[in-house]
Amino acid sequence: MYFLTKELYFPPAETASPEGIVAVGGDLSPERLVLAYKSGIFPWFEDDEPILWWSPPERMVLFFEDLKISKSMRNIINQRKFKVTFNTAFRDVILNCKKISRKDQPGTWITDNMVEAYCKLHELGIAKSVEVWQNDELVGGLYGVDLGHVFCGESMFSKVSNASKLAFIALAKQLEIANYHLLDCQVYNDHLDSLGCVEIDREDFLMVLKSEF
Repeated sequence: MYFLTKELYFPPAETASPEGIVAVGGDLSPERLVLAYKSGIFPWFEDDEPILWWSPPERMVLFFEDLKISKSMRNIINQRKFKVTFNTAFRDVILNCKKISRKDQPGTWITDNMVEAYCKLHELGIAKSVEVWQNDELVGGLYGVDLGHVFCGESMFSKVSNASKLAFIALAKQLEIANYHLLDCQVYNDHLDSLGCVEIDREDFLMVLKSEF
């Protein structure tokens, strides 16, 4: 296992352990975070752990032509009960992602340091958010890192049913119009599967990252 120093460096993602850990340590500076995402690596760790950097052997992604919008979701969209915005409340979105209760998870992996690190990335125009509003209340959203041809989703939240799905669908449609290659969702869960996401090999994901155009 590779232990990072102050040098701005990551070993190749292909050198990850069987479960997907590439390196340990380092910091959450904007420069290191950007290098990580461009290398197919992301941080994921608990508050009492050193920073762990991951590149799982199977990557959950959305190819836009595979986006699934159920009949019930289409009805919700057509009812226009929600308003969707982009990059208007980044800190509120990430704080809600940090606080939201999740099934089968005792706590959150979004530490205070991570909140500040991604807010800094947002100030630099690299991290972005999608917000879902109902009666002027923030009820759902997501955030992630924008590489210009791939959007790396980090986390999402819902305070009311389907709000995070609405944010995801709105983002996917915007990225497709802008000719992005795919939406990176990192690791499998049932929620993402229901929206049309699939797992691809790390090697295939890294090839997409390297082909910017």
